[in-house]
Amino acid sequence: MKKIAIIGGTGGQGSGLALRWARAGHEVFIGSREESKACTSADSLKTICIDTACSLLEIERTDVEAVKEKVPEAKISGFDNLEAAKKADIVVISVPYSHLIPTIASIKEALTEGKIIVSVVVPLSTAVGGKATTMISPWEGSAAEVIQSLVPENVQVISAFQNVSADRLSDLEKDVDCDIMVCGGSKDARKNIMELAKDIPGARAIDGGPLQNARLIEPITALLIGMNIRYKVREGMGIRFTYLPE
Repeated sequence: MKKIAIIGGTGGQGSGLALRWARAGHEVFIGSREESKACTSADSLKTICIDTACSLLEIERTDVEAVKEKVPEAKISGFDNLEAAKKADIVVISVPYSHLIPTIASIKEALTEGKIIVSVVVPLSTAVGGKATTMISPWEGSAAEVIQSLVPENVQVISAFQNVSADRLSDLEKDVDCDIMVCGGSKDARKNIMELAKDIPGARAIDGGPLQNARLIEPITALLIGMNIRYKVREGMGIRFTYLPE
């Protein structure tokens, strides 16, 4: 079991990842600037986990004894961002790009040696009043590299999960038919996060190499948003790489 903080866990992407990892048996800490908001979100996500389990097991939600016996408790709790980051071994950053720098500053004291940061952030043009189908170019090269420039050198930064639809993640009764590129950090750090990706049913984790490859991976999100609009795919498209050796 891993201890995972999701900073920005009240948003769609963060909530979807929280649901999937809680269902896989990990302990999830939802982080928000307001602790009360994080707690409310955590309670809602726990309810979704229980309702989904009851549906899949064909248990009546009102059958309290059966629920206690057969439905595992989802370990999801809410805290302010700093406290959530302190409690976790893996800190997932899932905030709009415009909030990235102040968010990292607010949790920096919790980012100690041995922790892994996972960036789900994409520098979409919405950060400067533009469209979600276009990107801005951070001086460092990518949102993940911005994070790397702000945290201590002994903290591993990984880029992953940007290209997975929030709606697909949140539908716990269906698999997520998508490849997840994981880049940055050491090989061991990437392997750690690839294992988390594999905990999402249907998803396949792919080693994307060094962190600079986030410059190529993050823009895929803008491409997918545009394609979702063009083809009217409300739940969101995914990506697959073919002919990859097993």
